[in-house]
Amino acid sequence: MAASDTPVTAPATTPAPDTVKILIAGGFGVGKTTMVGSVSEIAPLRTEEPLTVAGLGIDDLDGIEEKSHTTVALDFGRITISRELVLYLFGTPGQQRFWFMWNDLALGALGAVVLVDVRRPKSSFAAIDFFERRGIPFVVGVNGFHGDHPYPPEEIRDALALPDHVQVLLCDARERASSRDVLIALLDQLIAAAKR
Repeated sequence: MAASDTPVTAPATTPAPDTVKILIAGGFGVGKTTMVGSVSEIAPLRTEEPLTVAGLGIDDLDGIEEKSHTTVALDFGRITISRELVLYLFGTPGQQRFWFMWNDLALGALGAVVLVDVRRPKSSFAAIDFFERRGIPFVVGVNGFHGDHPYPPEEIRDALALPDHVQVLLCDARERASSRDVLIALLDQLIAAAKR
């Protein structure tokens, strides 16, 4: 066989990992930007702007008086779970005047984490309703500000009127491991549902 007759083989390539779009949602000031930033393996994309006097009387700062910035479009981060799986994380804006963006952000999302601040539980109802109405699976992450978790998950489930199949997980959005564990719980739920 002449050298020119030698078959050419393509170099071995590693297949591209599967990518999964996950939303990090919840009310204003619950820790969405913090969660995306704590768990992302890349520098997160943030669209934060300072709170201004224009928001006085519109933005409810009860319990979060120290908040100085807000997400006006989205947060974006990425975490590699394995060679085969990468999560793209999209943090939603929390203020009601930016909720129109949630429909676009939800396109193609396989699941969501709804963050809850027990100091302001009412801020979570709109996010829970959003995912229930669209049939997008979600878990609830109870963000313990300053590491504080004054209520057990079952009390929070009752207060939010959540069905039994929705996991309620205590977390700290500032901590990478804690945020990762919430995402893995959501993935486990999605995998179990796919197998059914």
